[in-house]
Amino acid sequence: MKTAAGATRRRGLSLRAREEIAGWLWTSPWLIGFVLFVLGPMLISLYLSLTNYAIGGKPQFVGLDNFTRALSGRDDLFWPSIGRTVEYAFVMVPIGITLSLLAATLLNQGLKGTSVFRTLFFLPSLTPVVASAVIWRWLYQPDFGAINWLLWELGVDEGPRWLTNPESALPSLMLIGLWGSVGGGAMVIFLAGLQGVPRELHDAASMDGANAWQRFRNITLPMISPTIFFNLVIGIIAALKVFAVAVLATQGGPNYATWFFNLHLYNHAFQFFEMGYASALAWIFFFLVVALTYLNVRWSRNWVHYEGEVRT
Repeated sequence: MKTAAGATRRRGLSLRAREEIAGWLWTSPWLIGFVLFVLGPMLISLYLSLTNYAIGGKPQFVGLDNFTRALSGRDDLFWPSIGRTVEYAFVMVPIGITLSLLAATLLNQGLKGTSVFRTLFFLPSLTPVVASAVIWRWLYQPDFGAINWLLWELGVDEGPRWLTNPESALPSLMLIGLWGSVGGGAMVIFLAGLQGVPRELHDAASMDGANAWQRFRNITLPMISPTIFFNLVIGIIAALKVFAVAVLATQGGPNYATWFFNLHLYNHAFQFFEMGYASALAWIFFFLVVALTYLNVRWSRNWVHYEGEVRT
């Protein structure tokens, strides 16, 4: 009996070992990719952020000097770039989420031609950033652009210089960003969330005399609050990462009116070749995103309602 039990235990351990080996083999491609392309570069970047490394030179340890250089104001454009980026996100995120939710709500009504409008709404998000920037630069051209031509047809003698005027450059980039994001992933996620709201709740509220706005405010919004929270976090991160449209449309100008943080980081990395300082800027950006995400998570406890959750 003891021998048989020992043999069974050995067979069990052998099977368990085979399962563990198989599990590691199946996950090894992802683990290797994570170490090589995520964790490894992050650790190298962290090391470089503590040095004065420049391309072509040898890294010398400088401690936290790169971080103090940025935060103390020795870098004249650091805080302005933070301000421009936060301003961009502060406008883009609420407007983008509101318009995406509005578009998803309209598409959720089940009207004729919904599939066609869904495709039309989604197409701009599929357009590459380079192509959309080129198109919008042509639309914004002060002399022969389509927007100023339309204004001229409406009686405006001289249209604005959209991308060369410091007062209009940032709003112009915001419009480009909204055009490419409103009908994209956020709208699709909202539409999925809206389709998950039980129809019975709306029917019961209608029988109690609730109008459309009351049903939307008291039933739909609480039910899709996790979806709103998800799109809020993703939208903030995406807005803070704004880069390509500024490079292609304005190059950060005019007069640094569109000098975003990632453009500032890119400039130090690939114009001045200050890889050590650029790495420090990247880590500052990382901590900024983590801090904002943490604040959003804490704030979400006051208004996000999960199914089956009991609050006291």
